[in-house]
Amino acid sequence: MSRCPQSPSIPEKEFTYKALKQSLRLDGRGPLEIRTPTITFGPELGWVECTLGKTRVVVYVDAKMVKPPPERPFEGTITIHSEISPMASVDYELGRPSEEEVTMIQMLDKVLRRSDAIDKESLCILAGQRVWHLRLTVHCLADAGNMFDCACLAGIVAFKHFHRSEVEVIGDDVVVHAPEERAPVPLAIHHTPFCVTFAFFPDPMTRPVVDPSLLEQRLSAGAMSIALNAQRKICVLHKGGGVPMAPDEIL
Repeated sequence: MSRCPQSPSIPEKEFTYKALKQSLRLDGRGPLEIRTPTITFGPELGWVECTLGKTRVVVYVDAKMVKPPPERPFEGTITIHSEISPMASVDYELGRPSEEEVTMIQMLDKVLRRSDAIDKESLCILAGQRVWHLRLTVHCLADAGNMFDCACLAGIVAFKHFHRSEVEVIGDDVVVHAPEERAPVPLAIHHTPFCVTFAFFPDPMTRPVVDPSLLEQRLSAGAMSIALNAQRKICVLHKGGGVPMAPDEIL
């Protein structure tokens, strides 16, 4: 387990709640205003750094050939690994996954893998013998609130940025061509999910806010994350916390 999150002081709580009731936020944003994300590409394909305010996440994609599971001989595989560094916040410890980290991995898996954003059949090289296995590694380096949205954005951008090696099948043999021989191939992506998180507060008179800061996150009574694509399809809807929500709040 992680360390217990630092609780805001009583004056800090009172001031923040009072501001939120007036639709004011300490960083100057409106209730439905997100921080501007910044994307930086690394030296290799599939390496991406994403910042959302002071929240900072680095992700990278790598690929290797594996034998597919018998029940899905025509599909490649995708796995997601996440690690929240102690540098991100004093709330986290190395080697001890927190509840937030476990939830984030599950959510990233739903948004990026189970939503079929990536065409898994296009990762098949030789049916039943060889497929591509993609591994997305997420490193959370700074937590200033809403790490999940930042990681989700970084993840889908990394998949779009990544190119796998070109391969050639000759009989039962598979030849992998170096980038110098043949240009790497981009992944086949069906749709691009984008995640937005709302924080809800104990007082029903306080409006929910989008893209909560770390302080707003700690003072919230619950959160709801929605992943949508350009076709307005809801890929994932997740609610955390015990605060009750009326249907009109969700809609």
